[in-house]
Amino acid sequence: MKIPSPRTRKMAAFGAAPLALLIAGGMVWQGSQAAFTASTRNAGSSWSTGNVTLTDDDLGAAAFTVENIVPGQTGQKCIVVTSQSNVPGEVRAYTQNLISSKGLENRIFFDLEQGTGGSFNDCTGFTPTVNTVPELPISTLATVNRNFATGGASWQTAGTPGETQSYRGTWRFDTTGLNQEDINALQGARVGIDLVWELQSDESPTAP
Repeated sequence: MKIPSPRTRKMAAFGAAPLALLIAGGMVWQGSQAAFTASTRNAGSSWSTGNVTLTDDDLGAAAFTVENIVPGQTGQKCIVVTSQSNVPGEVRAYTQNLISSKGLENRIFFDLEQGTGGSFNDCTGFTPTVNTVPELPISTLATVNRNFATGGASWQTAGTPGETQSYRGTWRFDTTGLNQEDINALQGARVGIDLVWELQSDESPTAP
């Protein structure tokens, strides 16, 4: 076997050095690329719905339960409606479930006022601020104020639980224009209807 000359060995050693440096350099570059990272985080995003709650102080009793009325008689009752909602909205009043006989629904006139003070079945201290449902026959109210879209007595809530609005309803038995026979025909008649207050939350065109 031929032994390389000293000059040959030096050239081989010199030639191997750049190769070793290139490999080492490649390893350093790869390691640097893996170490360069960055991130940012906005944690805890969530969405929950608001609460829309409406109550009144009737304790389950009807506002008007009047028996043995006669032509020309009238009466008033009050009720306080409370919003426990945490979102703003609008409350409207309307009627549902008309039940009547002998045409009495055309002879009982009803109007609704908004105001302050008073309580269920007791209008002591009630102060009206606006008459929002004008006096109309019960039969007409059942037609023109039958749902939220056609409801009246609008009350805009701010979305603060505990907001209240007082209402005073007034009724009267009107037989104007009827002859005695028609009036007598109303004896034993009955009319019933539900008074409904509905709260709908406001729509927001842009929500964050």
